[in-house]
Amino acid sequence: MLSPTPRRPAAALRQARNQLLESGQLPYDNLVGPVIARSWARSQQAGLTPVGRLPEVQYLNASQLTRLIAHQQEFISHARPIMEYLYSQSRDSGSVVILADDHGVLLQAVGDADFLDRAERVALTPGASWNECHRGTNAIGTALAEAAPVVINGAEHFLERNSFLTCAAATVAAPDGRLLGVLDISGDQRRRHPHTFCLVRTAAQMIENRLFEVYHSGDVHLRFHTLAEGIGTLTEGVLALSREGLIAGANPAAIRQLGLHSADLGSLPLESVFHLRLSELLDWGYRRGHEPMLVEHTARPGRASISRLFVRVETSRVVRQVAVSQPTPPTPRTDALAALDIGCDLITTAIGKARKVLDKPIPVLLQGESGVGKEVFANAMHNSGPRRKHPFIAVDCSALPENLIEAELFGYSPGAFTGARREGSPGRIREAQGGTLFLDEIGDMPLVMQTRLLRVLQQRQVTPLGGSKPVAVDFALISATHRNLRMEMEAGRFRADLYYRINGMTLMLPALRERKDFPALLNHLLEDLLPGRRVALDASISAAFADFFWPGNLRQLVNALRTACALIESDECHIGWQHLPDDLVEELRRHGSRRIVPTEVTENLQDVSATIISRAISLSGGNMSEAARRLGISRNTLYRRLKKIGRS
Repeated sequence: MLSPTPRRPAAALRQARNQLLESGQLPYDNLVGPVIARSWARSQQAGLTPVGRLPEVQYLNASQLTRLIAHQQEFISHARPIMEYLYSQSRDSGSVVILADDHGVLLQAVGDADFLDRAERVALTPGASWNECHRGTNAIGTALAEAAPVVINGAEHFLERNSFLTCAAATVAAPDGRLLGVLDISGDQRRRHPHTFCLVRTAAQMIENRLFEVYHSGDVHLRFHTLAEGIGTLTEGVLALSREGLIAGANPAAIRQLGLHSADLGSLPLESVFHLRLSELLDWGYRRGHEPMLVEHTARPGRASISRLFVRVETSRVVRQVAVSQPTPPTPRTDALAALDIGCDLITTAIGKARKVLDKPIPVLLQGESGVGKEVFANAMHNSGPRRKHPFIAVDCSALPENLIEAELFGYSPGAFTGARREGSPGRIREAQGGTLFLDEIGDMPLVMQTRLLRVLQQRQVTPLGGSKPVAVDFALISATHRNLRMEMEAGRFRADLYYRINGMTLMLPALRERKDFPALLNHLLEDLLPGRRVALDASISAAFADFFWPGNLRQLVNALRTACALIESDECHIGWQHLPDDLVEELRRHGSRRIVPTEVTENLQDVSATIISRAISLSGGNMSEAARRLGISRNTLYRRLKKIGRS
């Protein structure tokens, strides 16, 4: 881990960097720490130079970025409130809070308008890659490469054009230990603050805790610390326990303190770590409430080292009574596919076919237009089948940069390539072990990757980049595409042998305009978005929706309803035109719903926009960040729109 460092003369840092580039050695004056030295060396190996010709910025195009953000929506939604909090702590400091994925591609940014303009000039914007191999030494890329929080100040950046920045970043892990991405604060190095490093590390931990709580919301939570007063703080360890008494999950602090490994999760019984049974623990919680309990634990499973920790159990009363008073019944099987069947014959037919192969080794190919819900259907298949207790790993083949897709799928050994994480990566295929691998937009996979994937599917083994030993894999395969793969085969863009390997059974998912359950679907979605509210659409909106082509299909409809539900007043029971996004109203007008859309709506979209914005600000109590979040736009975009409609 790189701790905050004292200010160092930029000229001396540049001289040290030049000496490293010219001779391969650093001056022996402790000016440059080992993390920076390693990063500079990796940057040089990637073919980058500090000055002179600048590297071409690696950007995702608009459609790729849209798909990536949709794929990372759960991560973003839980990180966004923490980002807003982090920004509130550094507001007006000339800085920006950034969320990046596990490859260093920027997903979202929240910051001061003036600094955002400067950041854009060095490609510090969503869609740009700040992986070390593209941008040299920087907090985002170096945190990924070192798998540790880092601070990069001024001339410590490898590229001279980035030397005006000071950046602090920390990685964010999923509840299963998989790396999700990086949280970063970047600003002008002249306004560097010594507390930023601690702030970003704490915020990253808060995101991990939010993800853990959501992922294990149905489990018993065991919180522990060496001090009773430490329970409930960010340094506490947390275990998620299944009703069978197995450790289903552990936060990073618990993994460190108990010496656990990700492979232990889901199979390790509580008794092998703490000297008590789940029933005893729950009985204590039932009788003593939140009072901590002092228990002995084995520091590492299988070893004799014993120490003591304070623990506190948290669960619902129903779970406590079941666990304490009677044997644990089997977990009821949820039928996720049944939840999708709300009256469309085409969907019902697809569900019926899917059920027949859930317990069979038959790969499924989902076909349909973009936005019809292919990933939702694939997830429902997984959660309705025998592999539902194992991972569902989704990979959007179209959203990955071509130079990273191989490492993403097949994994890599430590040091396999420049910019690789020191501990290596198992790859998405191995992460799906025992569960389901979902390859979305497989029709966009490069031909060379198709060849490697075919070999994995044939041999049921995967060899990571830089490795020599194949690893056996077992997973159910579901693929999806909006393309006509037969035409792609004829054009030479898709391998015929791979097509027949992934196409054990094809399921066609209908476009939204083809569904016969549209009214029931609307009610179903509104109930999901506003449970218990009994909100309905204005009759003219329902007619316009039914008449519309819906080029974005279910995704477009859900986004429109989500915005409308965010803007509706708590005492309103009808969604009107003023609640809809103005771009959708314009689309409805242009695409044949002119006879349905009210004239006053179509004639003055600026008034509609002003109404929506005013309502969002009112609902947010004047909090512009919250208003922007409700509208699904950035604070800077909100201010620009306010200026455009003449409001200050």
